Amino acid sequence: MNNKKQNNYSKPVPELEALERELAREKYKNRYGMVLRSTIYTLITVAAVAILVATLWMPVLQIYGSSMNETLQDGDIVLSVKDSNMHSGDIIAFYYNNKILVKRVIAQAGDWVNIDADGNVYVNDVLLPEPYITKKALGECDIELPYQVPENRVFVMGDHREVSVDSRSATVGCVAEEQIVGKLVFRAWPLSGFGSIA
Repeated sequence: MNNKKQNNYSKPVPELEALERELAREKYKNRYGMVLRSTIYTLITVAAVAILVATLWMPVLQIYGSSMNETLQDGDIVLSVKDSNMHSGDIIAFYYNNKILVKRVIAQAGDWVNIDADGNVYVNDVLLPEPYITKKALGECDIELPYQVPENRVFVMGDHREVSVDSRSATVGCVAEEQIVGKLVFRAWPLSGFGSIA
């Protein structure tokens, strides 16, 4: 019995310095855990807000194809803004057959559109100035010209007129307001083209 008591008392008592170090280590661990949790919660919140903004207010799109050359190239990444106030000359993205197409607004509801054999576009009998296109073409056009844009719709065309399938084709037709994803306002990629979209 005496032997047992002696063994219990013979264990070395930790020094005060070692206890303080251990206490500091535990406090650091707790602080580190709190900072880590706080950082993770902040990142999750920021990501959720970014996803909401990108989905509801400013969709990010990647351009595929060549129908908007020279203005936009295949692979460009652009930002669009949800805006129901579209003007002639604006570039919009819209839903068509489970895809998103990107075209330029040429005419509004009630306007008369006419295109001659050389690809000159007239809106309400006025030649449309189009500094954004490099080559005019009638392209794929199977609608009867002159054509009046129906109510609550816009007439759109791609900038690469020879290859673009757009409102000149009865397949696509004019774009209804509910189809519009947004107006393209900014190119984020490539960096060489970084900036606002004209």
